[in-house]
Amino acid sequence: MSEAHRPDEEALRRDMLRYARLCWERGWVANHDGNLSARLGDGRFLCTPTAVSKGDVTAESLIVVNAACEVVSGSRRAFSELKLHMAAYAARPDIGVVLHAHPPASTAFAVAGVEIGHPFLAEAVVTLGPELPVVPFHLPGDPALEAALGHALGKADVVVLDRHGLLSVGGNLEQAWLRMELVEHLARISAQARALGGLRSLPAEQLRSLAAKGRPASSPRLRPGPRAPEPQPLGRGRRGRGGPR
Repeated sequence: MSEAHRPDEEALRRDMLRYARLCWERGWVANHDGNLSARLGDGRFLCTPTAVSKGDVTAESLIVVNAACEVVSGSRRAFSELKLHMAAYAARPDIGVVLHAHPPASTAFAVAGVEIGHPFLAEAVVTLGPELPVVPFHLPGDPALEAALGHALGKADVVVLDRHGLLSVGGNLEQAWLRMELVEHLARISAQARALGGLRSLPAEQLRSLAAKGRPASSPRLRPGPRAPEPQPLGRGRRGRGGPR
């Protein structure tokens, strides 16, 4: 990766703290659930560590790993699902970040074995494309899971992990977060529409027209913007104002 395209590591670290905290505040993770990673270049990846609540992640607890999932910087251990992230990066060189969490509404669909029903909103097709693939359940570490994920990411930027949760990718953490947020929003709408009598898909002709626009590219790797203050841990006993909805 050339210097011109190398992401700003300091900015990535700030963003990783921000979006790890948001996952916790929204109730998308509990205990030590969820993980975030970002491509740094030179075969290195910035990651949240294992065994730390996403509400308690600090700049000091972030780690850097290599493509072999070995920690090369930082005092914490790598999370067990890191190979899944590496499979995503290997599948698509445009991916700059990977976000995995368990948003309750969409994860409920994954646990129930019911598809969310996308596409049923035009705006979501423009943002996500016409597909929301479901990756079949495999035990953690199964190479078949990594292969299935790579195949699914060839068609979409957010995938449902059967009986597991969601995984989203993007050029930066903001993009991956917004994509996952949209799928969780769709899941809540879908559940309520079913309770009202059913879910109506978009007409095929209109769907083809919307899908032809193509979903947004996973770029740039890092959004420009002012330096944000580093968030301080809130502790596990309380949530911030942006708590679960």
